[in-house]
Amino acid sequence: QVQLVESGGGLVQPGGSLRLSCAASGIAFDSKSMGWYRQAPGKQREKVATISVIRTTDYADSVKGRFTISRDNAKNTVYLQMNSLKPEDTGVYYCNDVWGRLPWGQGTQVTVSS
Repeated sequence: QVQLVESGGGLVQPGGSLRLSCAASGIAFDSKSMGWYRQAPGKQREKVATISVIRTTDYADSVKGRFTISRDNAKNTVYLQMNSLKPEDTGVYYCNDVWGRLPWGQGTQVTVSS
């Protein structure tokens, strides 16, 4: 059974940092390119960062230079380090493969507010 479990969200002030984690089970994790997605209130889910099996990374323009995606294949986990957070980064963050084909997890809420 495929399961994605996101964690690490919370309330943070503008300019702050958070590190999100996504633990995957039931998949051949080391053979999958993975991504982080977010859904802001009233908006569609968007992809913000991806990492390939050879650790090539790509970012949405809105987060480039502030977010860093990484993976630990031994732990079947993908991470998202988020720095210099802005109020517009607020939303529910999810991980999935780069095509969004796996069952979605519950996500983790990130709120950036003073």
